[in-house]
Amino acid sequence: MALTEPQKLAPPQHIAIIMDGNGRWAKQRGLPRTAGHAAGAEAFRKIANYCRSLGVKYLTVYAFSTENWKRSADEVAGIMKLLRRYLEEALQDMEKNRVCFRFFGDLTRLSPELQELCAQAESASMDYDVQVNFCLNYGGRDEIVRAARALAAEVAEGKRSADEITEDAFSDYLYSAGVPDPELVIRPSGELRISNFLLWQSAYSEFVFMNVLWPDFSPQDLDAAIEEYHRRNRRFGGT
Repeated sequence: MALTEPQKLAPPQHIAIIMDGNGRWAKQRGLPRTAGHAAGAEAFRKIANYCRSLGVKYLTVYAFSTENWKRSADEVAGIMKLLRRYLEEALQDMEKNRVCFRFFGDLTRLSPELQELCAQAESASMDYDVQVNFCLNYGGRDEIVRAARALAAEVAEGKRSADEITEDAFSDYLYSAGVPDPELVIRPSGELRISNFLLWQSAYSEFVFMNVLWPDFSPQDLDAAIEEYHRRNRRFGGT
C-alpha cells in the first residue's frame, strides 16, 4: 500500500516576507550584487506561485524600501530593471495567473515608465482573488506619517473631529487600506529585525526569522515557517 504525503497545515490568509540576503548570496559566489537580485526575483516567482497553490489570499513582499535609495546607482538601476521586466511579463500572463497586484509605497519617485506599468498591473488585475502587495519605495514610518498628515488635514478642514480618529479610521489612510493585517511575517537571511516594514500592520503578527538567504528560500522553507506559525499561541493580549 502506497504511503500518502502528510497533510499540509493550512496557511495564514496573509503572509508578509522581507526578501533579504540577495547581496550576500551574490558575494558568497563572487558575483555582482545585481546577480543576487536576479536570483531573488526568481525566488519570488517560485514562492508566489507556491503561496497561490497553498491557498494564501494575500502575499506582501518588501521589494524596495525608502532607505534602499542609499545604494549605488548601478544597483538601484538593476533592481528597477528587474521590476520592469517582471511587470511586463506579468501583464502578458495576467489572465493565466489571475493574481491581483497592489503597490504599497510612494511611487512618484519611480520613472514614469515604471509608474505606468504599476498602474496598468493594478487596473488589469483588480478583479482577481489572490493578491500580491509589492512594498515599493516603502517605509513603515513614512506610511504612518503620511496617514497622520492626511487625518490632521481633515481635522483642520473641519471634515472630522479629533475624537473620530480611531484605529480603524487611521488604517483607512494607510497604503494597505482594505487588506487584513498579516498573521505571519517571515524574514530570511538570519537578520533579527523588521527594518521599517509594516510597522502598524504587524502589531500582532507572528515573526519567523530564518537563517537562509532569500535566493535560496524554498517552498520547504515556507512550509517550515507555517509549521512554526501553527506552534504559536495567538492570544492577542488575552489568556
